[in-house]
This record gives sequence, structure tokens and C-alpha cells, in this order.
Amino acid sequence: MGRIMAIDYGRKRTGLAVSDPLRITANGLATVRTHELFDFLDDYLEKETVDCFVVGDPVNTRPSQMRGELDAFVEKLQKRYPAKEVKFEDERFTSGMAKKAMLEGGLGRKARQNKETVDKISAVIILQSYMEQCNKM
Repeated sequence: MGRIMAIDYGRKRTGLAVSDPLRITANGLATVRTHELFDFLDDYLEKETVDCFVVGDPVNTRPSQMRGELDAFVEKLQKRYPAKEVKFEDERFTSGMAKKAMLEGGLGRKARQNKETVDKISAVIILQSYMEQCNKM
């Protein structure tokens, strides 16, 4: 069984998280500049088995430029890795939840303002939520 990878896609940065091979835990992987994302994924997928991508989906948002960019990204993702399943998970409020988790975890103010850390933790929240939904089925 391969890992599940969560993608918190953004214009500038993209947060990534992966499950362990047994799909029990969600772990932060990296925050990557979005223009370097496919290079990072190519390299990672050479080393690790990933069966499924879970992309953060801004559910209930009005049509926007970002929605179009996300749809274009997902289309490119599916074309580049056709054997990998692509799922969506609601990403609303993940940035706020990530900041709250950082505060509760005792991170200092400066660390909480690091957007790369927020993006990575948001990806972990997306993955954890997806995995919890799968376990309920």
C-alpha cells in the first residue's frame, strides 16, 4: 500500500503532507515554491510510493481566478501522473486551524508568522481530515 499525499496548493507556495505507508498518521513533508512543485513531486515519487493525491479544495467559494488556477493544476497533475488517484478535501479554515495548532503547540510568535510552516501544517490538516473520512467508511 502506498502513501497518500496532501497538497495545499497556493499561488506562491504549496504545502505538502504524506501519510506513513500504513496510512495511519499524517506528517508534514515540505513547503515548496509552486513553480518548483512538479520537480519536487517527480523527485519524491522516484523514492516513495504514493497511490493518491488529496488536493485541498476551497469548497463553497465563488468562482475566482484561484479556482481556475487550482483546476488547471489538478488537470496537469492528472495528466502527469495518470496512475495516481486524485481526491479533494475541504480546505476551508485550514490556515486558521494551523495557526491555532501552532499556538497550542507552544510555537513562538515569529514561528507562527512563518507562512511556509502554516502551509505545511494546513496540508497535514487536509490529509488528517481525509484519512478520518476514509476510516469512517
